[in-house]
Amino acid sequence: MRNKNKIITKQYNSPFGNLLLGSYNEHICLCDWLINNRKENVDLMLKRRLFADYIEDSSDIIDYASKQLDEYFLGIRKNFDVPLLLNGTDFQKHIWNCLLLIPYGNMVSYSEIANIAGKPKSIRAIANTIASNAISIFIPCHRVIGKNYTLTGYRGGLITKQSLLTLEKQNYYTTLF
Repeated sequence: MRNKNKIITKQYNSPFGNLLLGSYNEHICLCDWLINNRKENVDLMLKRRLFADYIEDSSDIIDYASKQLDEYFLGIRKNFDVPLLLNGTDFQKHIWNCLLLIPYGNMVSYSEIANIAGKPKSIRAIANTIASNAISIFIPCHRVIGKNYTLTGYRGGLITKQSLLTLEKQNYYTTLF
């Protein structure tokens, strides 16, 4: 029997709740809110796809990601350059890469993401893919809202989603000058 790989995990305490950061081969593969009802599904999917178990520790990439998150929450960092490992189907990876195109301080609807992705009739599949994003904040699914500009589900909760959007809105104009 082959030995399992290891996903190194470490808790990160954000101003809006605790996140679990995970690294695999010097890439961030996990940044997930610890208080969500789908966490177990994401954990199982990640472990299965990487044939890995979680071990609590730290790594250089987790330290680097934590520093960038600190800067983000202080309103200093608008873009991330942490190497990410997307674990999903080709469709899921395509949608998550589309989310990376949403600029800091902006919001788009699910239907706009569907159009950007070239899949205008796949809104439900896109919504499910966004809901299964294991790398929150770095892949900014919090910037996706309902088409009538209402807040919709978020793995960290709607209060957290609103807080992230407010943080970005407050700091958006500092990038223009």
